[in-house]
Amino acid sequence: MDTGPKTRVLVTGATGFLGSNVIKALMARPDVEPIAACRTPSKLIPQFKGEIRSGDLLDASYRKAMVQDVDVVCHTGTWGAFWGHAALERTHFFEPAVDIVDQCINAGVKRFLLASTVAIAGIRKDGKPQDDFSEPRYTGYWPHVDKLIDVDNYMRENSQRGTQMVNMRLGHFVGKGNHLGMVPALVPRLRTYMVPWLSGGRSRMALVADTDLGESFALASMAQGLDNYESFNICGKDFPTTREVFEFICKETNSPKPIYSVPYFAGYAFGWLMETLLPILPGSSPFLTRSLVHVAEDWLCPSDYAHKKIGYTPQKNWRVAVSEALAELKQQGYPWPHLSQAA
Repeated sequence: MDTGPKTRVLVTGATGFLGSNVIKALMARPDVEPIAACRTPSKLIPQFKGEIRSGDLLDASYRKAMVQDVDVVCHTGTWGAFWGHAALERTHFFEPAVDIVDQCINAGVKRFLLASTVAIAGIRKDGKPQDDFSEPRYTGYWPHVDKLIDVDNYMRENSQRGTQMVNMRLGHFVGKGNHLGMVPALVPRLRTYMVPWLSGGRSRMALVADTDLGESFALASMAQGLDNYESFNICGKDFPTTREVFEFICKETNSPKPIYSVPYFAGYAFGWLMETLLPILPGSSPFLTRSLVHVAEDWLCPSDYAHKKIGYTPQKNWRVAVSEALAELKQQGYPWPHLSQAA
């Protein structure tokens, strides 16, 4: 039965881990017409039969054309790295992102959603929850997070110009198909016996599974009654400790558990050393980076506000999502992953 015009929702980075899950969630809604924006249409999920706008986000003319005649833009096509690469973060992520914001405003797009992270908030040492509007704090050592904060600031400053701005503060991704994240980075490192507990492994982890990520964007795309600027914590229903997560991964992969513990300051110092020595060490990525220590801090970021405003209720157990990711990694031989995307 025809229920009237559908909301046209464009997803950048539609072939990536996040973008693919957003496309799947939008396809399940009869009131949405999803549009895929990507460089390589052949990498789209096979079941997608909708409109494709192919091009490169580094191309200014493509960014302008891409957002024409759409209602909502979900910007999941973000370049990023777990360490360094400050110049690339500016040219490949920050500058395209703020231009897409401007192009959305100029084209009359009703709503713009940014794929961000809970890690933009300042780290709390008192054990209390991070709310959805916790003031972002620059790290000084992780350019991607620092540029996410710059984009968030730009969205706030321009939220009165006709396009609603929604910052999606996402937890740490888990699930099949995620090749640049905590789980794929951790498994081969655990096998070296060099990974310690950080502060005893007591910190809580803000994990969020693939399908919950997709559903959160679909809900935020269609929700009514949003303010001109919104910010949502998007995490799973549980916040397991680092020890629980690591021990589960070790059991599933028959990897050794960490055998000693170090304080966070020692982890950051070692991460800095590994980043500094990379040019004279083998490999294309450091063994440890300060960003990996950062994501292992205590992140208690409940999604209560997202539940209230957009109806987001996480469903998938983190163990299921991690198991699915590990099964895929096992087939690949637990490869040593790069900690940055290709330029």
